[in-house]
Amino acid sequence: MFTRRLGRSNLEVSAMGLGCWAIGGPWDWLEADGSQEPVGWGQMDDAESIRAIHYALDAGINFFDTAANYGCGHSEQILAQAIAGRRDKVILATKFGYVVDEEKRIVSETEEIVPRMRQECEASLRRLQTDYIDLYQFHVGDYPPEKAAEVRDMLETLVDEGKIRWYGWSTDNPEGARVFAQGQHCTAIQHRLNMSYGPPQMLDSYQILKICEEHDLASINRTPLGMGMLTGKFTPQTIFPENDVRHSWNLQADRPAEYLQRAEAVQKIFVDAGDSRTLPQIALTWIWTRSDRTIPIPGFKSIAQVKENSGAMAFSLVSDDQMKKIDEIYERPPIIL
Repeated sequence: MFTRRLGRSNLEVSAMGLGCWAIGGPWDWLEADGSQEPVGWGQMDDAESIRAIHYALDAGINFFDTAANYGCGHSEQILAQAIAGRRDKVILATKFGYVVDEEKRIVSETEEIVPRMRQECEASLRRLQTDYIDLYQFHVGDYPPEKAAEVRDMLETLVDEGKIRWYGWSTDNPEGARVFAQGQHCTAIQHRLNMSYGPPQMLDSYQILKICEEHDLASINRTPLGMGMLTGKFTPQTIFPENDVRHSWNLQADRPAEYLQRAEAVQKIFVDAGDSRTLPQIALTWIWTRSDRTIPIPGFKSIAQVKENSGAMAFSLVSDDQMKKIDEIYERPPIIL
């Protein structure tokens, strides 16, 4: 099994984790004007979700990333069912920072971040059916960095109380990442990173990678497959279900044929070299090649997806020449930090 150390902790995790957003099923985000927007990934088969997690466990994957939001607690509950009897074999990561209505399946923002932290942690412990969380992550990515120290200090208190072992922040803001990095038990920053990013997203990603290297933190990577756009499954005519967070996407306008053509061009590099890895496997090995801190967490809806994605760990890292060709395809200039 291809493993990596989770930052400054002593935790050894599989180099690929599983992102558990999708398995939460449908849920809505409450907007300031009272309207609701679907932010789940459509209807899920809980039994298939559990089978997929069991497949991952048997394949050696031990890192699972969820959040209180995902399905308004449903993702945490399904994960708990799946790992029953094997809690000591897994590293559990979850997130906090929003108001979760489990009954109505609605999530909303709150200004009462710190006063609610212990309550939120205990709710996640209940849903996960465990007495400790290995990695507890702040989920409000755009929270003001100047206020983040108070959140960080409360997380240190939760460590002292034994409710959590380590913590991190899911954010794309390098300034905020630096604030959390000062905490003794901060061990990871979760941020977006994938093969197709160009400036400015890539610049932020690279800055956070540098912070992780400077402070001995893990770089946990969300959207490693571009929310499905780096799987080769979709076309400009694809329409997502109404209860899928991607329903509002207009693939013809927002992600034109050129986007898909670039992904095809990347795959051709490997096909021409006699390399059998699939497009998702290329995207994952690209992330591992970019930094030895990275731990991508692709989402999943089925055993088949977990099988394909985990298969990436059997391949070598991407060569320097291939990395350069991929940069050229995405018209990505060299970034020196």
